[in-house]
Amino acid sequence: MSIARVATSMDNGFATRLRASLSPRLLLSELLLKQWFEPVIPFTVMLALLAWFSATIPNYAGLENLLSLMRLYAEFGFVALAMAFSLISGGIDLSVGAIFAVCNFAMLYFLYVLDLPVWAAVPATLAVGAAIGCVNGLLIGYLKARPFLTTLVTLIILRASVNLLNERYATVFATNSVDSDVWDFFGEGYVLGVPINAATLIVVLLVGHLFLSRSRFGWHLTAIGANRKAARHAGIQVERMLLFTYVLSGMLCAFGGVFYAARQTSTDSTTGVGWEFQALTAVVLGGVSLSGGKGTVWRAMIGGIIIFLLTNGLVRMGIPGYVTSGAIGLILLAAVGVDVKWAKNRGKAIQKIYVNPARVPLAAAPSLLRGSSSPYAQNDRLIGAEAIGLDQVEGPEDVILDRQDRLYGSTRDGNIIRFSGPSFEQREVFAHIGGRPLGMQFDRDENLIVAVAGMGVYGIRPNQEVYKVTDETNRTWYKLNDDSRLRMADDLDIAPDGKIYFSDCTTRYEMTTNSLDIMEGRPNGRVVCYDPATRRTWTVLNHFYFPNGICVSHDGRSLLIASTSLCKVFRLWLGGPDKDKLEVVLDEIPGNCDNINRASDGNYWLALVGIRTPAFDLAMRKPGFRLRMVKQVPTDEWLAPGLNHGCVLKFTERGEVLESFWDPTGISHSTLTSMREHKGYLYLGGLENNRIGRVKLEGADPSWTGYEAYWGSKQRN
Repeated sequence: MSIARVATSMDNGFATRLRASLSPRLLLSELLLKQWFEPVIPFTVMLALLAWFSATIPNYAGLENLLSLMRLYAEFGFVALAMAFSLISGGIDLSVGAIFAVCNFAMLYFLYVLDLPVWAAVPATLAVGAAIGCVNGLLIGYLKARPFLTTLVTLIILRASVNLLNERYATVFATNSVDSDVWDFFGEGYVLGVPINAATLIVVLLVGHLFLSRSRFGWHLTAIGANRKAARHAGIQVERMLLFTYVLSGMLCAFGGVFYAARQTSTDSTTGVGWEFQALTAVVLGGVSLSGGKGTVWRAMIGGIIIFLLTNGLVRMGIPGYVTSGAIGLILLAAVGVDVKWAKNRGKAIQKIYVNPARVPLAAAPSLLRGSSSPYAQNDRLIGAEAIGLDQVEGPEDVILDRQDRLYGSTRDGNIIRFSGPSFEQREVFAHIGGRPLGMQFDRDENLIVAVAGMGVYGIRPNQEVYKVTDETNRTWYKLNDDSRLRMADDLDIAPDGKIYFSDCTTRYEMTTNSLDIMEGRPNGRVVCYDPATRRTWTVLNHFYFPNGICVSHDGRSLLIASTSLCKVFRLWLGGPDKDKLEVVLDEIPGNCDNINRASDGNYWLALVGIRTPAFDLAMRKPGFRLRMVKQVPTDEWLAPGLNHGCVLKFTERGEVLESFWDPTGISHSTLTSMREHKGYLYLGGLENNRIGRVKLEGADPSWTGYEAYWGSKQRN
């Protein structure tokens, strides 16, 4: 079939590929994977409460009332945030309400009794909160006291102290005042229309978010909460981190105490009473785990707002306080149950819906009848292939030769193996990269550029020094899944201008699960370009069906791309009037395409990693069947293409298949993934092979090498 007719018959436009990559199940699975989506239930509850009280209480949703609610909530928000940090660290701070009350008293004491100016009283109050937190941190971090009992004792001592001090100084506070615009601003001021205490809370939340998600402090804190013993073995200073965490908790309570003192200008025995349990309820309800190691400042705030709205709304509706307290207790009990249940079953839920097969109608497969005139007819041309490095290589997915006729193979153990000598009898580990090295190509400077699954693209200099080329590309702005990381760089080639084009065959799966992408049959892959001149990486073709083999055409004007799941070869024009146009070159291919490489006569070689069967073709048209198979059948029993055949095709620029090379037994060369022509021989690599094969090519140019075809002749060293 001609390129023009195939391109006309197939709508391969961006809109079609984009639609094929989307589905409700896929969207839900990717949402469940996002950390920010975990508190979606409490967030919905928060909005529902706001809507309910807005509908039942007059003017509840008015701007004036909302600003008033923000001012009332801010102090409790600081206390809830303090509780969140202690929970994330794997502990708990039951003294947050009492610390808040002490700091409220301390602020008024510094102003009214000691006559300190506001600029001095505020840091002094923060120091009081930090000092109390330091005591908790020393006991819990360095003396290994239990957080629950330690902070419970602190709560009792601080609450008793506040009550005694209030009896002595309540009259002094009530009969004195401070003539200060700054103090008045702390109590009633606005910043950009937002109450000053709420504005400060927002700033603290932003800083706290950066601390937890972008700083070493946050990573260490989360690690300690998840597994304190493992964190200590990893070299984290656990004691110091816990001390700092409780100091931070005390300072956050002090912030709340400062603003509360400015707003109320008084103190009594009920200040902050019960706030520790409300804060605990709030942060757990928002999604901060009681077991530690999980949570964000935003989840704590969502839970805090729910508790605040519930308390405020029920009081304004005339509901007795004891009913409100009982309701909050029931919410805490339910929140703990949901937290434990969700932690156990979230992964199972994602696993059940993540794989989302689509219908993949493959083009008709050509006849493989042995002895027929078809270029696809099975033969035995690979059975007698010479074995190089027998049992000395493990799965050489790609093979290549350099200017010195040395042979390289990328193996599953993370090594690049090099064979040299007249008969390739000398074996050495040329470089250890790690990951799973796959496609390879030499650049103009004889650096070996390698696509490494799970790591990106790396280079190996002639002196065997390994260096990173790139491991990320631009993120697709409308995707939930962060696709900036290169998950499975597969094959690559280098254009005459030095740009490296490579396939990233899936953005949803990893090397160990990439077969699920083929079973899913969705355009989850892409083709990426790296320009060494600018050190910039960008995606040139998105939403592609498992792009695998990559080969720059002989004239350098286009890029040949093998689609493993569609069993097709495409051409992407890199320049000229058809720049960025995608067209089909080969359509009716009898197997799953893998690497593509140049041939000496101006044509191209294509490896088939698996051979299609009628049952497999039918399964690709039945997404429901494939979904049940993936869920209910062990991986090694899945219906798959024939992997016990080795096949290499030779085709022209126009898309005409000229000949094929087969090992129908699959004993020597099953699952062929690559082939490389060099000086009249064809070298064979396979994902599961224990050797590199070599066959003599009749009529091939005995002087042709891949390096010279790309970069021209060069004086040998």
